[in-house]
Amino acid sequence: MNNRDFGNRGEDIACEYLIKNGYEIIERNKHFSRACEIDIIAKIKKKIVFVEVKTRKTENFGSPMEAITKTKYNNIKTGVLSYVTENNIKDFQIDAIGIVLYPNLQIQHLKNI
Repeated sequence: MNNRDFGNRGEDIACEYLIKNGYEIIERNKHFSRACEIDIIAKIKKKIVFVEVKTRKTENFGSPMEAITKTKYNNIKTGVLSYVTENNIKDFQIDAIGIVLYPNLQIQHLKNI
């Protein structure tokens, strides 16, 4: 499994998790530039939620959340601000979902990062 397939698997798991928790998936893998891609854009009630997903096979080399660097976060914010401006969105937040696959599936959802 290559990195893209691995990332897609994590995003699929994150989408299933979000749907089970009342979210509606609006878009996936929305590109704004070479440096910015929003993994999942979802909606809960009237709020738009931009979700960054990080997936790891194990936690042997750190947690998935540690992979969201300041630079990565700033790139996400740039894309989010572009999207909300273009679509006149007032109520939104940025979330992160970390997924560890082995030895047991773990999902960590940080809201409004």
